[in-house]
Amino acid sequence: MKKLSLLGLLFFTIAIYAQNVQSPSKAINVAFKLTADGKPTYAVTYKTKSVIFESSLGIKLKESGDLVANFAIDSIKQITANETWQPVLGEQSNIKNSYNEMTINLSQIASGRKLNIVFRVFDEGVAFRYEFPKQPKLNYFIVTDEVSQFNLAGNHKAFWFPGDFDSQEYPYTETKLSEVNTDNIDRNNGIGLKSIAGKYVIQSPLMMKSADGLYINIFEAAVVNYPVMHLDLVPNEYKLTSHLVPNAIGDKAYLQTPCVSPWRTIMISNDARDIVGSKMILNLNEPCKLEDTSWIKPMKYVGIWWEMHLGKSTWDYAGSQNAQNAADGKLKPSGRHGATTENTKRYIDFAAKNGFDGVLVEGWNVGWEDWFGNWKEEVFDFTTPYPDFDLKAVNDYAKSKGIKMIMHHETSGSVANYERHLDRALELMKKYGYPAAKSGYVGRIIPRGEYHDGQTMVNHFNFVARRFADYKMMVNSHESSRPTGYSRTYPNYIAAEAARGNEFNAWSNGNPPMHETILPFTRLLGGPMDYTPGIFEIKMNIYDATKKEQVHTTLAKQLALYLTMYSPLQMAADLPENYEKYPDAFQFIKDVAVDWQDSKYLEAEPGDYLTVARKDKHSENWFLGAITDENARDTEIKLDFLSPNKKYTATIYADGVDADWQKNPKSYAIKTIQVTSKSKIKLHLANGGGTAISFKPIN
Repeated sequence: MKKLSLLGLLFFTIAIYAQNVQSPSKAINVAFKLTADGKPTYAVTYKTKSVIFESSLGIKLKESGDLVANFAIDSIKQITANETWQPVLGEQSNIKNSYNEMTINLSQIASGRKLNIVFRVFDEGVAFRYEFPKQPKLNYFIVTDEVSQFNLAGNHKAFWFPGDFDSQEYPYTETKLSEVNTDNIDRNNGIGLKSIAGKYVIQSPLMMKSADGLYINIFEAAVVNYPVMHLDLVPNEYKLTSHLVPNAIGDKAYLQTPCVSPWRTIMISNDARDIVGSKMILNLNEPCKLEDTSWIKPMKYVGIWWEMHLGKSTWDYAGSQNAQNAADGKLKPSGRHGATTENTKRYIDFAAKNGFDGVLVEGWNVGWEDWFGNWKEEVFDFTTPYPDFDLKAVNDYAKSKGIKMIMHHETSGSVANYERHLDRALELMKKYGYPAAKSGYVGRIIPRGEYHDGQTMVNHFNFVARRFADYKMMVNSHESSRPTGYSRTYPNYIAAEAARGNEFNAWSNGNPPMHETILPFTRLLGGPMDYTPGIFEIKMNIYDATKKEQVHTTLAKQLALYLTMYSPLQMAADLPENYEKYPDAFQFIKDVAVDWQDSKYLEAEPGDYLTVARKDKHSENWFLGAITDENARDTEIKLDFLSPNKKYTATIYADGVDADWQKNPKSYAIKTIQVTSKSKIKLHLANGGGTAISFKPIN
């Protein structure tokens, strides 16, 4: 019999005995072990079903060797946590954070370098991350790859779109994993990454459903000082591997010990409501770092924005042709500029009349004549208004009406320029009392070669949130990397776009009806989304008879989106005159809350439908939103979420009997009934339709 060496015996013993940690309910189990050659691996089961087969863990480093093999276990520690915390703004007043944690402290046999792998197991999923302790043999280092694997147990149905280091603005494709092919997916102005050696790059979060009804979601949390994680997929093997976004020279992350990676997350449940209602991503982020949060307020707003997407007006003052021909160097007005003092006052009047909090104005500052696609270092200074926009007069007028102005900072991708001007821009906001800004990052990033999803830009987006907090201001980023729960740590990061928003319906092939039924299972898990709902004039040919574009929903579904697309910052995105045509439907937008005491996900199926009820944080009012995909749907909703022994007036904003998102999208019906917690309501959702309901207690 061949004798094993002491080192071989150590590896052999560790490989046999897996270290396990379970969720509090014991439904989810994680098994960690080292292979015979000291490679760390893990596997996940749900109620005895395999979810993740044995999968590799580890980090590849530049020049200093890889942290992927030849490990021994120094020690293992397990702890249990059970706490409740209160978000500043959120879907509920109290969030439970309950999990079991296992930390495996590893040493590399030859190098002596240390690596810890931490698992947290919640009732709705698993999270793991890498910790790099302070150590003399690993101080400053460069990550070139992360080999975190997710070897799935089956050919699941998946909702995916292609990897693209600069954008998440794609419609979702629904296929089996074996049918994923990213090579010909076009988001209208950019094609995703091509396949390499049979591997396709897709973006996380990735939502899936197994053949036997298990819902699985792969994502990440607390992405700080690290690039965004995409996923490499080998379709026929159902294998996913982390794909980190590189910087300009191909490196992934520059780190210095002690430090940690983001959490890699795997949500698992046999009930889709557990996924869409999960607060696991938020729980994995650090608690709020702001001592005073009294200035962070939810907002409903209108703004000079949609009219530019419609082509009714422009962001620029002069028009690009006019600007090029200005021989005297002075811009001449084109007559189509949207952000004028007069037009802004019109929006302020509308906001004040209808109880809104703020008005956003895009195109107020000089530079829009030559901003898009030119990769210019300096375009905007974020402080100089166009001649027809009187900053002081506008803000004095808004103040007299009790309306807050929302600043707009479009960077055109020139991040270095924005950082140079940021404090001056914030000082201007402070001078005029702006509580918030919407930032934009359209175009290729400057510094050149950096990507929206790389470490440099992740650090930038987080830095901007922190700098805004220094000035006690809120920020809503567009075209940023998708959020991963940082709004828990800095709740003034009030919202982000970071997905294909409602604007695409104005000038492209639009968002298919199933789009809004997927986003709550993917993008919104990481934080609030500024989706800009509330479009009442659905078909764009009302503005131009030649236009074929339209919003791919009914009008009633646009109302329901205020509930299903959570954000404490919600826009009534349509033109004021369009709301004045439909005052009875507009009443729901005026009434609906944006900050919540409680939320109940009543029905959920990704790609098909979603129904949620929410209770206003500051009253006894409840609101309900139900949406469907391209298929009509009939359902019956129990109202047992209402307070017992109370009567409510339910105002129901439903699709009309002949409603259809293509044929008759503006058909809606409104009725009022009395209900209690013992009542049931039957709903009919049209093709691409929805229902919105407000419940107000009867005194």
